Amino acid sequence: MMWTDVGLVAAGGFLGAVARYYVSKKIGGRFQSAVPYGTLTVNLTGCFALGLLVGADWGHAVSLLAGTGFMGAYTTFSTFKAELVALARQSRYGALIGYIAATYSLGIAWCYIGYCVGRSI
Repeated sequence: MMWTDVGLVAAGGFLGAVARYYVSKKIGGRFQSAVPYGTLTVNLTGCFALGLLVGADWGHAVSLLAGTGFMGAYTTFSTFKAELVALARQSRYGALIGYIAATYSLGIAWCYIGYCVGRSI
């Protein structure tokens, strides 16, 4: 492990965490719903961006900075799971099932679309 690699991941992680907070709050505040649209937006845009990065294959440094660092902090699996538990505790089963379905099906689709776009660049 090289310290430059650690620095790239740390810098990307800082920027990704800040971006996640901003986007999630902005979208979540705009759309009041049982479905947490802020987290859904962050995770779906992150799927597209990570697919784009993988498809484009811009090299080791970009992969560490943008893929591992930024996308690792920007997307949020733990928040997704906590929001699922909250929806279940509130007996909002329709929103819970819709959120799961949208996150996984659209996440895979957006990642593949990003990958295809990246390959064409």
